[in-house]
Amino acid sequence: MRDGVHPAGGLTMRTLLAFLPLLLLPACSALLGAAPPDSGIEGQVFIGPMCPVVVAGQDCPDVPYRATLDVLTRSGRRVARVETDEAGRFRIALAAGDYVIQSGSTGGMPFVKPLDVVVRPGEFTQVVVHFDSGIR
Repeated sequence: MRDGVHPAGGLTMRTLLAFLPLLLLPACSALLGAAPPDSGIEGQVFIGPMCPVVVAGQDCPDVPYRATLDVLTRSGRRVARVETDEAGRFRIALAAGDYVIQSGSTGGMPFVKPLDVVVRPGEFTQVVVHFDSGIR
């Protein structure tokens, strides 16, 4: 026996076992629900209003917000948590399916309504998430 080759011309069991993890990796990833890198959700988070008194005719735009978001299945199981950057932007790879985005923070304020999102195969669904600052 030489270099992992059996004298009869076949591979030895030792050589086959050495390569087995490489052969099983794609199947295991699929079974474990590994998200494909070509689909998911990306977007930006804003908070507002930011003016103590909103007056008609005066500009008071929402501003980018650094937040923690949870991504849930429609049945309520958390599948991911993402932190936005300083500009409120985020991108997360997910398998195609129906999801709900909600705040990853506990407490009342700032408040965000859960957002239903559909991810299609091969696409990143664009979303804008608006937190309510509670300022009135």
